[in-house]
Amino acid sequence: MTQTAGRAARNVNGLVIFYADKMTDSMQKTINETNRRREKQIAFNIEHGITPRTVVKSTKEVFAQTSVLDIKGYDPANPYAIAPDENMITVAAEEQAEYKTIPQTEKALSKIKKEMEKAARDLDFMEAARLRDEMFLLQKKLEEMKK
Repeated sequence: MTQTAGRAARNVNGLVIFYADKMTDSMQKTINETNRRREKQIAFNIEHGITPRTVVKSTKEVFAQTSVLDIKGYDPANPYAIAPDENMITVAAEEQAEYKTIPQTEKALSKIKKEMEKAARDLDFMEAARLRDEMFLLQKKLEEMKK
C-alpha cells in the first residue's frame, strides 16, 4: 500500500484511493507518513523556490530506453559523463550470484526470466526491469562460458 502511495506521490497530480470498509492501522500510518513527508517537501520547496512539476516524456522517448539507467542519458558536455560503449551495460540489477557451470547458469537464467514475466504481469515494472537487466548480464556471461 505504501509503495502505491509512493508511486502516486511522484506525479504532481498523483492520487491514491484506499478501498476499505473501515480505516485500518496500516492505512492511517500511510496517510500520516504521507502528510509528514508532504509538509517537509513543501517547506523545502518554498525555502529553495522550487515549483514541482511532473516529468513528461513522449511514448517514443519511453520506448527508446533500453535500460532503467538510460533515463539519465549521456551528455558529452558533462565532464563526469562516461561515453557509452557497446560492451558497457547499464543496469538496475544487483550484483550477480556466481554460477560455476553452464547448466547452473541456464537454470538461473530460466528462473529469472519467469520471475521477470511474473513481475510484468503483476504490473511491477521496476522489478521487471531490474530482472530484465539481471537476465541480460547472465545471458552475456553464459555466452562467454560457451566460448
